[in-house]
Amino acid sequence: MQGFIYPNEFELHWGLLVVLYPYLTGLVAGAFILASLERVFKVKEVEPTYRLALLTALAFLVVAPLPLQAHLGHPLRSYEIFLTPNPRSAMAMFGFVYAWYLAVVLLLEIWFEYRKDMVLWAQNAHGVKRWFYLVLTLGATDLSEKSLRFDDNAGRWITIIGIPSAFLLHGYVGFIFGSIKANPWWSSVLMPVVFLFSAIVSGIALVLVIYMFTGLIRRKPIDMACMDKLATFLFYAMVVDFSLEMLDFIHRLYESEESITILSQMIENRLFISLIVLQIALGTLVPLALLAVTSPALWKGGLALNIELRRLTYFGSAILVLIGIFSIRWNVVIGGQLFSKSLRGLTVYKAEWLGLEGLLMTAGLLILPFVVLWILAKVLPPWPDVNPEPPTGV
Repeated sequence: MQGFIYPNEFELHWGLLVVLYPYLTGLVAGAFILASLERVFKVKEVEPTYRLALLTALAFLVVAPLPLQAHLGHPLRSYEIFLTPNPRSAMAMFGFVYAWYLAVVLLLEIWFEYRKDMVLWAQNAHGVKRWFYLVLTLGATDLSEKSLRFDDNAGRWITIIGIPSAFLLHGYVGFIFGSIKANPWWSSVLMPVVFLFSAIVSGIALVLVIYMFTGLIRRKPIDMACMDKLATFLFYAMVVDFSLEMLDFIHRLYESEESITILSQMIENRLFISLIVLQIALGTLVPLALLAVTSPALWKGGLALNIELRRLTYFGSAILVLIGIFSIRWNVVIGGQLFSKSLRGLTVYKAEWLGLEGLLMTAGLLILPFVVLWILAKVLPPWPDVNPEPPTGV
């Protein structure tokens, strides 16, 4: 401890699991927004990652509530938010936002996107696999031109609806923190916007990493036009996100409220590594510099790098971005609990290895979405080169 801390402020109530929750939901929102670039805005360069982005969003969305479930003292009571809704509670209304986004937006768009393929897979398969895909089609096996055109139009409109839904899904997390007036580290009108743009950044970086990794594993050529476009969008999103964060920081300095002294001490001592080193230096400035000088779309000609070195630069930049975004979530959740409400002292947070709030549990919940994504990719292959053919004689 440092300075004066009340006894009930010595132990932090929110730990790693609460850090993980906004991180996962941000990846969901970012991946879906990336998918919308091809479906709604017709950015054809990112088409190879469209289905992959949808499945990535679904995999992470399925796992996103688990950190909160594990953090709750009585997780089996969580269903009561649906039975006794409280519209005045932003946290209670999350259940309805989550259900809307999962069932109405993401699952429906994936179903319309894959319906034709599922019908063809059912026609080509035999036994259990055939019946499995028939069940997934929900009996809609019509492959006429009119039916396929309806699928495309319905999917596009669902994506249009899904964009503000994705904003709402993650923006409300920032809204919860930003609306806590008693905490000067969280109380900011820019908090929802910063959370949203950092989510877009993390989602693009995640899909870029998964696309490159799966391409290497499958030994398939990686579309460099797609990679360059992803790197370009990642760069622009990072510029906006970093600008908003700096605007928020400058605004706090300009106001110079009574909390500025303790917040400065917290940044210089408790959050120096996570904020200055990981978030700003390694997680933002280094990737921005790497993307700025290597992407041909940003700087015509760029550095005279061969394709392999450019891919490696993109991959390394995306990894650093994901680490930096996790640091942002850490600095918000953990940092907001490190100083006394009296603004006269600092405490410290030490993560444990075991237990529900431990490092192993957090690592397991971080790995779980990739396991879910692997299963989804086996059932619904997202690769452009895996296109089912009509059965012989059809």
